[in-house]
This record gives sequence, C-alpha cells and structure tokens, in this order.
Amino acid sequence: MPRYTPPLRDMRFVMHEVLDVVPALRELPPHADIDAELIDQVCEEAGKFCAEVLLPLNASGDAEGCHYDVETHAVTTPAGFRQAWEQYVEAGWPLLTAAPEFGGQGLPHLVGSAVYEMQNAANQAWTMYPGLTHGVVELLSAHGSEQHKALYLPKLASGQWTGTMCLTEPHCGTDLGLIRTKAVPQADGSYLVSGQKIFISSGEHDLSENIVHMVLAKLPDAPEGSKGISLFVVPKFVPDASGEAGARNGIFCSGIEHKMGIHANSTCQMTLDGARGWLVGEPNKGLAAMFVMMNGARLGVGSQSLGLTEVAWQNALDYARERQQMRALSGPKAPQQPADPILVHPDVRRMLLTARAWAEGGRFLVYWVSLLLDQAHLHPDAQQRTDADDLVALLTPIVKAFLTDNGFAAANECLQVFGGHGFIREWGMEQYVRDARINMIYEGTNTIQALDLLGRKVLMDNGAKLKKFGAVVREFVDVHGVSESMQEFVNPLADLGDKVQKLTMELGMKAMANRDEVGAAAVPYLRVVGHLVFAYAFARMAQVAQDALAGGTSERAFYEAKLQTARFYFGRLYPETAAAIRIARSGVKNLLDTEAVFA
Repeated sequence: MPRYTPPLRDMRFVMHEVLDVVPALRELPPHADIDAELIDQVCEEAGKFCAEVLLPLNASGDAEGCHYDVETHAVTTPAGFRQAWEQYVEAGWPLLTAAPEFGGQGLPHLVGSAVYEMQNAANQAWTMYPGLTHGVVELLSAHGSEQHKALYLPKLASGQWTGTMCLTEPHCGTDLGLIRTKAVPQADGSYLVSGQKIFISSGEHDLSENIVHMVLAKLPDAPEGSKGISLFVVPKFVPDASGEAGARNGIFCSGIEHKMGIHANSTCQMTLDGARGWLVGEPNKGLAAMFVMMNGARLGVGSQSLGLTEVAWQNALDYARERQQMRALSGPKAPQQPADPILVHPDVRRMLLTARAWAEGGRFLVYWVSLLLDQAHLHPDAQQRTDADDLVALLTPIVKAFLTDNGFAAANECLQVFGGHGFIREWGMEQYVRDARINMIYEGTNTIQALDLLGRKVLMDNGAKLKKFGAVVREFVDVHGVSESMQEFVNPLADLGDKVQKLTMELGMKAMANRDEVGAAAVPYLRVVGHLVFAYAFARMAQVAQDALAGGTSERAFYEAKLQTARFYFGRLYPETAAAIRIARSGVKNLLDTEAVFA
C-alpha cells in the first residue's frame, strides 16, 4: 500500500519563509492575532488525520467503489468512509475556515488550503465529500438571504449537512445557457424544480444527515441563454419548523457513474421531480452567483492535483531508492550490491525531479492564491482588495488547468519509475494516474480554462489583470536582478515576462480580425503564462534558499535541495515555453483550413 508523509517542512517553507504569511494575515482584522505556531499546529494535527485515517481507506475505497440501490435510490460509500466522516466532524475539521457567526473557527483560506492539500494526497475521493460543502457555504454567505444563512450555514459549516452544485445536464456540459431544468413559482414563495442533472459529485451518499443542492434552473418566462438562468437551493430533506431535516424532497439519485478514477466518490445522475427549491439571489442572475462556487471548485481541483503530485512523488522516490537494476553508466555506485538502485540513472532522476518541481511550484501557487483570497475578502484597504481580487481572477484558470496538466504528467512519470509494477494495483500508482486524469476534465475542462484566461481574463480588459501580475514580477526582478547569484533564476524570468507581453499583444491583434484565433492559441498560451507564474515561484524560492545558506543555516541539505529543484525547473521544464509560444503563434489556419481531413 502507498505511504504518505505530510510535507510539513515544505509547507512551512512556502508559508513562512517565501510568502511570509503571518504579517500579511495580521493586516486583516479577523486574523490580527494569528501566529505561525497556530498555523503549524493545525497543519500538523490535520496531517495526522490524513495519514492515519484517510490514507488507509484510499486503495480499499477505490477497489470497492460506491454502491447504488435501484429501489431506494440510496448510495452507500465504501467501508470505513462513514466512520472517517464521523471522526472528521467530531474533531471539528469542517469548521476550520467557516465564519465564527455560524459556529466556525474563522481561520484563513490559506490554512484551509494547506489542510486540503494533505487531505487530497491521502484520499481525494473521500475529500470530495466535504470539498463542495465549503463552496455552498461561500455561495450562500455571498448571495443567500438572511433566512438561508441562518437555516443552512451552521449545519453545513459543522458537517452535519453537506452540499453540492448541480449544473450539467445530459444534453449540455459547459454551455449552461442550454439547460432545460425548470422552476415554477408557488404561492408560498418556493418553487417546484424539475429536470435532470448529471456528473454531480457527492450528489447522494450516507455520510451526512442532509444534502443541500445548489441547482441552476430557468423560470417559465426566462430569457434565452445564460441570461435566463436562476439559482435555487434544493435540500434532499426539506427543513422543518425547527430547522432540522424534515420531509423527503423530490430530488433523488437515478444512477451513479462508473468512472476511470475517484471510484469512492459518488458521481450521480440526479432527477428533480417537482422538488421544492428556494431562489438564491435575483431571478435570471443565477450564473453570476454560481461563479462563487465554480471558481472555488476550480481552485479546489488544482489543489487535488497538487496532493496527488506530492503523494506520487513520495512513493516513486521510495521505490527508486530500493529497486536495483543495472549499473550506472559511469560505473557502479553500490558495488557491494548485485546492481545499483535505479535512482542513480539520469532519466529516473528526470522523472522524479519533474514530479518534485511540479509539486513545489504548485504548492507556492495554491498557497499564494489562497493568501490573495484572504486579502481580497478582508483587507481594510479597498485598492488592496481590488488588486488581490484581480490577481485571483487571473490565476484561477492557471491553478485549475496548469496544475492538473502537471499533476497528470507527474503521476505518469512516477508510474513509469515503477516500470511494470506501476500497472499493478497494490503499488497504488495506477490509481493516482486515473484520479489525476479526471481532474483535467471536470469543473470546466482545461481548454475552457485556457479560453477563460486568454479571452476573458486578459483580452477582455486589455490586459489590465495581466499587467498587475507583470508589475509583481518586475518588482522582484528589479530588486534581485542585481545579485550575481540570482542571475540564473532572474534572467529567464525577466525574459519570459517580456515574451508574454509581446505574445499577448500579437494575439490580441489577431483576435480583432478573427475571434477563432483565441481558440487556436488559448491552450499553449495558458502553458506559457503558467510557466511565467512558476518561474516567478522558483525564483522566489531560490532567493530564500540562497539567503538561508548564506546565513549559515543548520538545514543546508534542505535549502540546497530547493536550489537544485529550481535549477532543474529552469533547465528542463521551463524550455517548454519556446515551443508553446511558437504553437500559439502558428495561427488558426492549420486547424480550421482542414475540411478535407474531416470530409
């Protein structure tokens, strides 16, 4: 069975040494008293729960999967899942980042993200059950009525109830303007909602007392397309007069999907047959409200792949240290053994370092965006809130797409380290590959994320958000570009920043003549911008490591490893940008002027 050791030292490095989160968080009134000791203690205790409770259920849950009862429409989770849920709730983990007025502990998003990384590394399928619940809390906090908040948030925050989002329908995926689910108003202010939803993660299960569904539907007189979408809260059990789960509502699971991965999470087909629902926000403004939850889910999926990357790396490294095969080309490295450990071979190190670099860069990005989220919500200065919110908007599609692309690549590389054993279930690597592949598709495919980045987040505002990130990069380059020891990191960062600026202007001009140019360039463009973010991340981490080594640290091996990983990134992964830029510039003609191929 795979093992997992929470990477607490690496997590502290990013939070406290690179991002220096405590002073930043103390600028936010609700977190004025936070300290590093509290953050580290929470992460340490969460890590124990993940390694000791969740990890042992990962392989068994994958093998067993969920059970669907056709007669009752009930879904039973794999053995041990409910007991783990009870431990999770009893320990108060669902309350970690929830607002104190609803019984929560009110800790920063940043701390929640660190815990979420470890949960996903230990057991992504289990972690998805509480994952969307946090999104429902955020959505109702932002757009729910006072009655909604009082009725639902305390129970959702505690884990007594869980939540989902119901968007996709059998005939349409991303194009939500085509949905057919209808909501008919009733005299008591409720609505009767009818329709079909598919691919609903955690849509039905046996973990919580109630499941609160956030459902997109259309009113009878709604305009066509996305401008006619409204949002409704539709509970599995309608709350009674005392606020407890009451009568069974007309929403039920009509089947579960049998997927290539995350078998232990129920992906449900949901039928709404006159289910009672209540409008959230304004009529026909539901899609804008749902984006609170959708964007949170996209950040969450990036964290899922970060967790998978870390656990795959740990297990592949263990195997490479122990597995003996052949001799190093430069001569035996373990002459007392019949063969050398495969860790000595350059290409094995390439595979392992690829996973390591994707994990380290991904951790920086997830934690940074989480800190920015805290600042966007809570900073007392309005301009600071706006700037942080703009950076979150720009970076969200990169977190989702770049990290899931990289996570799948890392899991594949780590499976390859195992050779033939990589395909055998007992080692666990093939599960990580299957789970990681799904992350690239759901919560908006990575192509959709690329279109969002280039079309909406960059070109739609004439590059204003991208310029804000560019200013962050330039500030770092200006400060550290004068250091001789930083040239190997700062120079490629500055060079790529210039290239991204030129590429963006070129694509913007092309798009003015032909909008299809955006679709042709979006995916390689996201890879380029993703690398710009990672180049910034590795330059920052290298600078901190250099300062620590110059200061005579007692952890020389730790900081030297950070520098070595950064050098690997710039030497072996960063060069992808040259090809991606060339592909982005190749234009739309080689894609659409191809009618003979598809005749």
